[in-house]
Order: sequence, then structure tokens, then C-alpha cells
Amino acid sequence: MHVYEATHPVAHSADEMFALVARVEDYPKFLPLCEGLEVTRREERDGKEVLVATMTVGYGMIHESFTTRVHLDAGAHTILVEYLDGPFTFLENRWRFQPTGVGSCEVAFYIAYAFPSRLFERLVGALFAKAVRKYTSAFESRADAVYGPKTVALASEQ
Repeated sequence: MHVYEATHPVAHSADEMFALVARVEDYPKFLPLCEGLEVTRREERDGKEVLVATMTVGYGMIHESFTTRVHLDAGAHTILVEYLDGPFTFLENRWRFQPTGVGSCEVAFYIAYAFPSRLFERLVGALFAKAVRKYTSAFESRADAVYGPKTVALASEQ
């Protein structure tokens, strides 16, 4: 099992960052390795939006698709992604956006995943791990493009 976690301040509000990450249809425009994303179902459950989406990732000759259920909780500023089908044996991804001041937040990103075989792991494991480490900065860069670049104020300046 591979686990990657990152937490860092972002110069965009929790609402902005939540909305940006929740717009899964936009991922092919900026997310490393993401070649396509299709939302196959969208519903409301217990006051939260729930999506089923299939993402296609690729690099060179390797192309794989996987399907996830995405729980969007705008009130709590959290997103939970659960694995349904594809080339993994396990995949879970969580986002939390904690307001830290006017127009800024702390982004907590967590992903855990496992591949079905050592051969598949050797084939795509290092590439996927490298892409995962770039995810948070890809979303931050996308936020700058969508909302305009900003800087994070130091706690002593607030």
C-alpha cells in the first residue's frame, strides 16, 4: 500500500478550493496524467452531492481507466473519493479545506492506493507516485488561473 499526505497553506478560500476540486470535469485541463474524465452519475445523498466518475490516465503507451465514487460535502469543505473499479486493488483519496483567514485556507490531501501485482507496480507505480506528488501544486496553479494569483498572508500580518 502506498500512502501520500500533504498539508499546506493556499492563498485561496476554502470555498474556492473546494469548488475547484469538486469540478472533476475540468481535471483533464490541468491534472498530470489525466487524459479524460466522465461523470456517469450525479445525485444528492444526505445533503451531500455524490458523483460516480471514470478517469482515464495515461503516459506514452500506457492508458488505464478507473471509476470512483466522489462524496462532496460543501458544508464541511471535505471531499472523499472511494474506489469502485479499475486497475487498483485499493484507492482512497481525501481532501479537507480548512479556512485560515480571509481568502486563505489550509489544504490537506491524502491518498492511499495499491496495485494488483508487482509487475503492474513496476510498470506504472513510479509514474503514478510522481504524478500524485504533483497533484496539490497542480490544483493550486489551477486556482491561480481561475481565481487570480494571490499570496498567503503570514499569521503575524493578519
